[in-house]
Amino acid sequence: MSRMWAGIDSGKGHHHCLALDPSGKTLLSRRVANDEPELLRLIGDVLALTGGEQVTWAIDMTGGEPALLLALLINHGQEVLYVPGRLVNRASDGYRGEGKTDARDAYVIADQARMRRDLRPIRPGDEIAIELKLLTGRRGDLVEDRTRVVNRLRGTLLSMFPALERALDLTNTGPLKLLAGYQTPGSIRRTGSARLTKWLANRKVRNARSLAETAVEAAERQHTAVPGEKTIARLVHTLAEEVMALNGQISEVDKLIEGRFREHELADIVQSVPGIGAVLGAEFLASVGGSLAGFDSPDALAAFAGVAPAPRDSGKVSGNLHRPNNYHRRLQRVFYTSALVSVQFDPNSRKFYDRKRAEGKKHVQAVLALARRRVNVLWALIRDRRCYEVTPAAITAA
Repeated sequence: MSRMWAGIDSGKGHHHCLALDPSGKTLLSRRVANDEPELLRLIGDVLALTGGEQVTWAIDMTGGEPALLLALLINHGQEVLYVPGRLVNRASDGYRGEGKTDARDAYVIADQARMRRDLRPIRPGDEIAIELKLLTGRRGDLVEDRTRVVNRLRGTLLSMFPALERALDLTNTGPLKLLAGYQTPGSIRRTGSARLTKWLANRKVRNARSLAETAVEAAERQHTAVPGEKTIARLVHTLAEEVMALNGQISEVDKLIEGRFREHELADIVQSVPGIGAVLGAEFLASVGGSLAGFDSPDALAAFAGVAPAPRDSGKVSGNLHRPNNYHRRLQRVFYTSALVSVQFDPNSRKFYDRKRAEGKKHVQAVLALARRRVNVLWALIRDRRCYEVTPAAITAA
């Protein structure tokens, strides 16, 4: 038997595997439970069909539901390609049939792996990188939860006390503690600036006097109680407590991330690059699997990170560049955010940014150009196993 491609449509309790030969003929189609004995039996049956020839596995997820299957495939030395779900959805329109079934999706995944040459292999990451991926993923979930609760808090407070909502920065701890204790204009006026300052200071709020005066000033501008004020006040109190609880959880995760990140052999190199702290550094290592072994060049890493523009030519229009459709969004965030921060603190980065602005590029374009440049910088630093310097010997711009 010649080479085979096996597509996996992953699911929570079951996966569907479909294997194709080089001509696109289906050799095997099976629904298999997400359980080790069943998965091992599937791997054995697929390998038996090839008679010792190569099998390329393709899957639409890199973790989560198919994590056990991926671990088994990697332990068996199998080549595994990642076929993004967006690609599968777009490609499905070009195949027969209108219904969506697991078997059809598995066929599309296998056939795309058979025809395409631009799919990235899934490689085993080192233990620390795997843990960092889990921790940074958890942190991302908590940050999203906090953003939603803060938005609810803003909307709820606005419906009762718009002057205070305008005056407070609800991303800071001080205003949240204030709202956990005092919510309505009347309660703040009755308390007064002096007592409110003391109350905030006892809770270790920075700039307690300034915050108290701001709150009292807002309260003096509103003497009308809106309908449902008591219920709204209780909701504001609850939401403020939720935000503070989420802030505490994020801080705990940050400590875990920083501790695990510093244990990685590349931590000092990655964090030496201006704008990259423990969290962004951890996200970088998690995104690349702990090393750059899966990337042949800085260009490949830049394309994976979405900071290398892709051409979109049509007819007489050429040189039209745009952001690629498929890229690692969290890795793009690492390079873009660190570039944005480095402009303020690193003279090399500032010089590069100013040069791009002088060439007529907009702010975002200049930051993206800097982010692309920083891919080269970080690549060279990791290759040479050295840390970034303000005036590097071999690198003239960050």
